[in-house]
Amino acid sequence: MPVHLRFLLPLAVLASGFPLGFIAPQGVAIGILFIALVLVGERYLPRPIWWSLSLSASVALAAHLLPGFSPWPLTAPRPFSPDAPPYAVRLGWDKLLVGLTLLAWWLGQPKPHSGNLRLGYGAMTTTLLAVPLLALALGLVSWQPKWPDELPVWLAVNLGVTVLTEELLFRAWLQRSLIARFGEWPGLLLGGVLFGAVHLPFSPPFALVAGVAGLGYGLAFHATGRLSVTVLLHGAVNLSHLLLLSYPLRLA
Repeated sequence: MPVHLRFLLPLAVLASGFPLGFIAPQGVAIGILFIALVLVGERYLPRPIWWSLSLSASVALAAHLLPGFSPWPLTAPRPFSPDAPPYAVRLGWDKLLVGLTLLAWWLGQPKPHSGNLRLGYGAMTTTLLAVPLLALALGLVSWQPKWPDELPVWLAVNLGVTVLTEELLFRAWLQRSLIARFGEWPGLLLGGVLFGAVHLPFSPPFALVAGVAGLGYGLAFHATGRLSVTVLLHGAVNLSHLLLLSYPLRLA
């Protein structure tokens, strides 16, 4: 896809969020600088500096650390299960900006060749089973099957914002560089550890579960060479969490 068309993906976020009042002028300026950095900066900066700056800016935006962005509440807060705190679906414009900017970057990259498909699909099956079981074993969640009315909007935001952004950032951007620098298994393991580490604010047990999930997602991506595979796997794990277990986490 030509780069001028790829620019339309993240610019659409700014063009939508600003008139709706969720992105302030300061956020628009930050967003334009971020888009330019990721999509154009590689031409003018040494690659290590461009890569590191883009990673740092992506993390800061995805973690809602930069000013100028307000979330869009899409549902009223309520408990999704009797043992969990109230939860509301919200659209984070800054995280969506990161996801669509990295997607625009990814669409311009040469696609990796499929490797060991059997290993990749085995990793998918193992991850889909192991992650919920580990969360249950650690007492983070309990068995709470449900079908919430908010499912359609939750699915759109979780898959289209949370999952897409995290897989582009941790697998397409970070993991590939880690493997290139440290080798296959050290890169995969380090990618899983880092994915778990960003979930430490929830709790150490939750970070452990996220780390195991991150290793599974990373192995599926590396083995198949397909971003769509790891996005669907991550989305399936999250969906099983919502439909079958305490959501988001069981109250202590």
